[in-house]
Amino acid sequence: MKLFLLLGALNGFIAVALGAFGAHGLEGKLSEKMIDTWNKAVQYQMFHTVALFVTGLLMQKITAGSIVSAGWFFLAGIILFSGSLYIYSTTQIKTFAMITPLGGVAFLIGWILLGYAVMKYT
Repeated sequence: MKLFLLLGALNGFIAVALGAFGAHGLEGKLSEKMIDTWNKAVQYQMFHTVALFVTGLLMQKITAGSIVSAGWFFLAGIILFSGSLYIYSTTQIKTFAMITPLGGVAFLIGWILLGYAVMKYT
């Protein structure tokens, strides 16, 4: 429980820092398309930072392996989806963009597991 709250706080910090870096440090250095890609990574990282917090809070009420798994899938999604987009937008190496859908699938699995746990245990 505490771990996912801590991971949420850490990812929130990182998302804000990378959002600011994208807005101020990358402006004029990347194309508009790559800035949009960077911003999409920040946006999805922040959405799933909230999901990590929700996971941690739900763990206080529900003891289910599916909630724990959901949290790990959210974290994996942040790393794979947002991480690959951060790298792709700054390097334009297409291999990194091909990793992004794996992160999207991890996000989807996390949401399914979270929804399952809520329906089954509340």
